[in-house]
Amino acid sequence: MSVETTKPPATGRLPVKELCCLGRVVIRFAGDSGDGMQLLGDRFVSETALLGNDLSTLPNFPAEIRAPAGTLPGVSSFQLHFADHDILTPGDAPDVLVAMNPAALKANLPDVPRGGEVIVDSDGFTGRAMQRVGYGTSPLEDGSLDGYSLHPVPLTALTVEALKEFGLSRKEAERSKNMFALGLLSWMYHRPTEGTERFLQQKFARKPEVMKANLAAFRAGWNFGETTEEFAVSYEVAPAATAFPVGRYRNISGNLALSYGLVAASRLAGLPLFLGSYPITPASDILHELSRHKNFGVRTFQAEDEIAGVGAALGAAFGGALGVTTTSGPGIALKSETIGLAVSLELPLLVIDVQRGGPSTGLPTKTEQADLLQAMFGRNGEAPVPVIAPRTPADCFDAALEAARIALAYRTPVMLLSDGYLANGSEPWRIPELEELPDLRVQFASGPNHTLEDGTEVFWPYKRDPQTLARPWAVPGTPGLEHRIGGIEKQDGSGSISYDPANHDFMVRTRQAKIDGIGVPDLEVDDPEGARTLVLGWGSTYGPITAAVRRLRAAGEPIAQAHLRHLNPFPRNLGEILSRYDRVVVPEMNLGQLATLIRARYLVDVRSHNQVNGMPFKAEQLATALKEAIHD
Repeated sequence: MSVETTKPPATGRLPVKELCCLGRVVIRFAGDSGDGMQLLGDRFVSETALLGNDLSTLPNFPAEIRAPAGTLPGVSSFQLHFADHDILTPGDAPDVLVAMNPAALKANLPDVPRGGEVIVDSDGFTGRAMQRVGYGTSPLEDGSLDGYSLHPVPLTALTVEALKEFGLSRKEAERSKNMFALGLLSWMYHRPTEGTERFLQQKFARKPEVMKANLAAFRAGWNFGETTEEFAVSYEVAPAATAFPVGRYRNISGNLALSYGLVAASRLAGLPLFLGSYPITPASDILHELSRHKNFGVRTFQAEDEIAGVGAALGAAFGGALGVTTTSGPGIALKSETIGLAVSLELPLLVIDVQRGGPSTGLPTKTEQADLLQAMFGRNGEAPVPVIAPRTPADCFDAALEAARIALAYRTPVMLLSDGYLANGSEPWRIPELEELPDLRVQFASGPNHTLEDGTEVFWPYKRDPQTLARPWAVPGTPGLEHRIGGIEKQDGSGSISYDPANHDFMVRTRQAKIDGIGVPDLEVDDPEGARTLVLGWGSTYGPITAAVRRLRAAGEPIAQAHLRHLNPFPRNLGEILSRYDRVVVPEMNLGQLATLIRARYLVDVRSHNQVNGMPFKAEQLATALKEAIHD
């Protein structure tokens, strides 16, 4: 870290400030769910992305729409990790905590390492507010924060003072304190301001007084940082110029990337996109986003329940559209019968599960990976479906394209397993060039495809492609292609209703063979040193696992890493890879679901490392567990 002292202005009125150049910073904003912490974090992220830093975020908020103010369960936070180099996680611990009240301080202080900076709104530390969360004395005065770099700032009073010319009530003025804090932190870390000012002007264009108040609060926060003696140091994190391939970038969340991927898939396939969905946290943003893209042939249907949503999507697939349904774990349970129907009808359908903590309603705003076995087996009868999982927020775009490729080519429903961590988190995404995207065009059935013994040419809806075992996709209303659909077993080829035991056995095995034969890329292994221990992950554990592996290798510990996107079918070389290593460790945010599948399929005694606390793994904790496995 280099330090540069700036020269004081000619007037000598402003305090001398030091400029510290840092490689990385982790900041956490915390307050009541009504304090605007998510907006504050989102705007800081946008300006950070515009500056060119690599970044990763972790929004964390209560499940209640308006949780009880001033209570520990009502605390909302937003963590951001940004750097001048490639990073993979939102950070294990915040270097800086901005706490708007005693509850936010108490809920988040245990995560802040000693020596970290703690900025608090001192106006929020009233006797009643402190008593509500169990503070007997003021932590700002009793010495309990002596191990931290404490900055008590009267954010509320300063905001009210800055806005007194607008004639707002105190309560109305206090709502802008998040913008004051944003201005202060923007000065502190040399973030651009033009984008935020433009955002406020657009967001409140129809409420000019509110717009002016928020702009004034934002600018007052910046000016406070510039002029106060409370902050003698500002920080600069240079753009990550060498971390990314050349291209055009934007900041993107997992749900937004999934939405864009679905739109791109429909355009690449030449098919209209139909989303049948029912709102559920944390998947609802996909419904909201896709509803904005009618100009790309997207139709969204907010159904009365989960069953109606998937039924409508399957009906759209029957009609020749790219049918999609989105939900979380509880919704998958309700959709299971219709997904089984899609298996029987052999129609392309994308089922997106943004996983959250369970069982039942569980933890609606927290993350988990516990729906893997439900995705694999959660239907009656033998009803196999392909299962894929993105690894990062930006990767959700490519995962959507891959899910569409498999569904369209093999005429099958496909399960895509995202999760709350990916859905709400964000990172830079390189916008792909059109020529980089796959060709997903499909060919519908257009006429007879079978000749009977008497020479009659007919259409057989279950006559299969010899390569993919996919049946033809016949759009209703096409002359001569009339055929029966429904959940009763079909006769091979003709599609007539069949109760014949031998036919059922053949159809079950054929549907399984179709899934087993799906072409997926071989699994790649990162093993530069010929390690004897392999860490195998899937989904959103990619970031923490990779960060942990980097730490171990930097310390001289040899370890190999591989990460699965395709969970059904597995890559064909997975068994051979597993056989190379003495130890295989599988970290999961569940109680060992992938490990169970690996043990059953390959008879490998993999070691599980599990966590189900609603939060992503921390890289340091994971590195410790992996080091123990290496030396066991």
